[in-house]
Amino acid sequence: MTALTASIVLFAAFLHAFWNAVVKGAGDKTLVLGLIALGHVVPGIALIALAPAPDFASAPYIIASTIIHWGYYVLLNVAYRTGDLSIVYPIARGLAPVLIALGAQVWVGERLPGLAWAGILCVSGGIMVLTRGVFNSGVHVMGLAAAFGTAIIVASYSIVDGVGVRLSGSAIGYIGWLFTAELIVAIFIFSTRWDRLRAMPTRTIWLGFFGGVVSGAAYGLVLYAKTLAPLGIVSALRETSVIFAAMIGVMWFGEGPKRNRLLAATIVACGIVLIGVAS
Repeated sequence: MTALTASIVLFAAFLHAFWNAVVKGAGDKTLVLGLIALGHVVPGIALIALAPAPDFASAPYIIASTIIHWGYYVLLNVAYRTGDLSIVYPIARGLAPVLIALGAQVWVGERLPGLAWAGILCVSGGIMVLTRGVFNSGVHVMGLAAAFGTAIIVASYSIVDGVGVRLSGSAIGYIGWLFTAELIVAIFIFSTRWDRLRAMPTRTIWLGFFGGVVSGAAYGLVLYAKTLAPLGIVSALRETSVIFAAMIGVMWFGEGPKRNRLLAATIVACGIVLIGVAS
């Protein structure tokens, strides 16, 4: 992997952590998630215009992924209302590759190499550091549960999209239609909360919408990087976003204890890198 490709992936990782920070810092997280879904439509339309349409065989997977993303937004909303960014994000993003790897072994029969198991143990150790004392204090139990649920959702739509994009014959076209379909999510959220949207500050509206565009751009950058470097290495480096999220959480939102959370996020990121390299 060249320095330019690594820089692109790291920038995409930062952008993903950034839009999650936007959600965490928002007063009305439901509306901001709706704005982010709407922001996805912009790069979605651009991708549809630039790429061939996906094969009709992938349509059920686009529909399924869109429905699963509803659950993603619901759980992410709960997680950030009741939990810290520096805990929720590393668990949600760090546990997903573990679930996918284990699921592939159980249901598909793919045998994991020793390096992948080392990565799984590393991720588990980092999450144990993050969650130490949480149940005793009772402060973040709901956020912790939502973070684990979000990880399951991320693993679910990753598997669905993994199959769907292979059937599509046009990966970029598939992603374009997937992003554009999130217009349905935005319409549902806004139609039931129109008065709250009108009362929201213009700056917050634009920030949420910008967060959605940023999210779509981050995914596009990762897709581009995958044409320049091995998929496993790109995916693993992309998940170093957990370190960026932890840094934003402890430095921007003042979450703590700082040292433990940064250390735990780094351990989780190292475990994800090991899983990616072993894949």
